[in-house]
Amino acid sequence: MILTLVAFAATSAWGQGVGFGYKLRPQFRTQITPLKDGTFQVKPVGGSSAAVTYWCGIGDYAVRTLGVSNSQRIYVSKAYEKGARTVNFSFTPPPGADTKSGYSLTVNRVGENLSAASAQNYCFDNFIDMGF
Repeated sequence: MILTLVAFAATSAWGQGVGFGYKLRPQFRTQITPLKDGTFQVKPVGGSSAAVTYWCGIGDYAVRTLGVSNSQRIYVSKAYEKGARTVNFSFTPPPGADTKSGYSLTVNRVGENLSAASAQNYCFDNFIDMGF
């Protein structure tokens, strides 16, 4: 089962705009595929393969679709695969992986992790349209 996730639906209150004419636009679209081993495969829809796209996708899916706690840790269980443009995530630390957080956002290292709320917050990056 493949679910297409749009960070914010255009018909939602968020998609219609927030105060002072600032608009929120769904820029990060991903496909989330729950796998049999309990992990989730994330693949961007469109051109962006930036780390922020993957973290936004899994964070928003975890919080809004699965209803996990904001403090739930999300781990990279299979690092970015260039040809497939996919990353696998889990809610448990991968066995033997280093789970110490680094200084930069990445999906290239198994064990990299963020809280669900921190991951979802990347969905809000670059959404303010000042109309200039």
